[in-house]
Amino acid sequence: MPKESFLVNRIKSVGFALKGALLLIRTESSIKIQVFITLVMTAAGFYFEISNTEWILQILAIGLVLGIEGLNTAVEKIADFVQPEFDEKIGFIKDISAGAVMLVSIAASIIGLIIYIPKLF
Repeated sequence: MPKESFLVNRIKSVGFALKGALLLIRTESSIKIQVFITLVMTAAGFYFEISNTEWILQILAIGLVLGIEGLNTAVEKIADFVQPEFDEKIGFIKDISAGAVMLVSIAASIIGLIIYIPKLF
């Protein structure tokens, strides 16, 4: 069987990534909430005509939250697959993963406050 080209492999990889993103959005309630917040903040960015730098920071913050939430979901799914019953060590791993989401969410919230509070007052 001939080896697939670099381009074909990249196209397949993008397809798998899109499938994963759609699965995440369709199956995880926390991501659905975060996507809703993303839409609200994007609309706010247009409404308040935020600067290019503010857009960059907002997009980076949103991307980090969504990306880390995706990794958290993957960690939880793997942990549940490896050990379906309650296990203290698995719980510890899942708590750390959830904590990472919380940390980036706090940072994203602070970025949002820095951008929008001056525009509201």
